[in-house]
Amino acid sequence: MNEAEQKIIDTVNRLEDEMIDFAMRLVAEPSTLGNEAGVITVMTNELNRLGFSTSLVPLANDALKNHPGFAPVPWSLEGRYNVVGTLAPGDDGGRSALFNGHLDVVNAGKAEFWSHDPFSPVVSDNWLYGRGAGDMKSGVSAMTYAAYAIQLAGFRLCAPLTIEAVIEEECSGNGALSCLAAGYDAEAILIPEPFGPTILTDQVGVLWFKVVLCGEPAHVLRAPSGINAIEKCYPLIAALRQLEMHMNTTDVPEAYAGIEHPLNLNIGTVTGGDWPSTVPAEVEFHGRLSFFPGTGYAQVRRQIEETIQRAAGEDEWLRHNPPSVKFYGFRSEGHSISRNLPALALLDDCHRSLTGKTAASYVAKCTTDLRAFHWFGKGQSTCYGPVAENIHGTN
Repeated sequence: MNEAEQKIIDTVNRLEDEMIDFAMRLVAEPSTLGNEAGVITVMTNELNRLGFSTSLVPLANDALKNHPGFAPVPWSLEGRYNVVGTLAPGDDGGRSALFNGHLDVVNAGKAEFWSHDPFSPVVSDNWLYGRGAGDMKSGVSAMTYAAYAIQLAGFRLCAPLTIEAVIEEECSGNGALSCLAAGYDAEAILIPEPFGPTILTDQVGVLWFKVVLCGEPAHVLRAPSGINAIEKCYPLIAALRQLEMHMNTTDVPEAYAGIEHPLNLNIGTVTGGDWPSTVPAEVEFHGRLSFFPGTGYAQVRRQIEETIQRAAGEDEWLRHNPPSVKFYGFRSEGHSISRNLPALALLDDCHRSLTGKTAASYVAKCTTDLRAFHWFGKGQSTCYGPVAENIHGTN
């Protein structure tokens, strides 16, 4: 590294305690779906303190709802915001950059399953523990302080730099999309998701759906005369598993050819019945299914609908009382990008200057907010971030 680069690195190192403290303050906010106001306040205050110009971008706006990438959801968007911080250039001749990270987290589950309270972050054996520590509040802290370090080290930017902290990454992608719809974009976008110091080249598509079906209630003493709606889910889920198996072995892209079981179906919630001694009359289950880059959302949606229809047709009750299938949240198509793109090549040069090695490529079996920038933005985008374990799990 040259003298200027070393000065920036030294500044970053001096900021380590502040970065960790900021990450812990973010983790301490239980920013699950609909509960993001606290963490948005912490993020906004920190950006203001560090000299950024800040703006709140609401989810509830016509530009988002009319956007082709908008994902309809059954919950309210009102009163919920993303926050964007910008640093104006002091010179010209550069390329604009945007760092994006999400502040929403999934539910932590039962606290007693954790070694520490999930929203009381602790550092132990050089690991930061807490819900969202890896996914992805450490990355948000790092990207914020990386931008701050450039100015603190005495350098001026030659193009605008944007820090974008969004919500709804874990369920719809509407947070990043609303910022794009509001005009926040750049020529290069980096998302520090917790896949380690690798360059993401491929990610799958993801959709969410729910299946609702009815039975016929009866007292348990007459259980055979009723139709147990919960038990009627069994053949439908089994059929979806067959679809998952088929999709994993059909038209597999080269990037995913060496990966075991790259596509995953998850039945995430089941709700049904209201009394142990009553045959349940209604049930719904919600699922997530991924699909390869190059496969369209509409195609996979149709496959799910046809799979449920065929399975229902093989059951006398369901044939006459067909289940309904509805789609909400994620409707995100996958994509692949080249390592030869200038922004990715520059990132690899930075990695090599720090490690002496070329960065490995990362082929993701999940989705990230890259989808918004790839399909609807103007820039080149990838993920490169911290190392995390047990994301969406305990500890």
